Amino acid sequence: MGNLLFIRRSLALRHAAVMAMREARAMPVGPERSAARRRARGLKELARTEAWLEGQSPLADQGSRQRQSAARGVTAFSA
Repeated sequence: MGNLLFIRRSLALRHAAVMAMREARAMPVGPERSAARRRARGLKELARTEAWLEGQSPLADQGSRQRQSAARGVTAFSA
């Protein structure tokens, strides 16, 4: 039963993120559109974080962490 509730909540968050992004893309360029896009990305990240907290999927594997660090210009040995 717990898995079913998790899946339903996760799907609801992902659906809300998709709908928010669609709504943002339909808006004219400007600060309102930017705010709507940030809100959509936040919902998407919330769904990923919740999945990680529930133990359903890893937040990021080691390879994707390294790619993200390289994209930001951070090295593993920087102090």
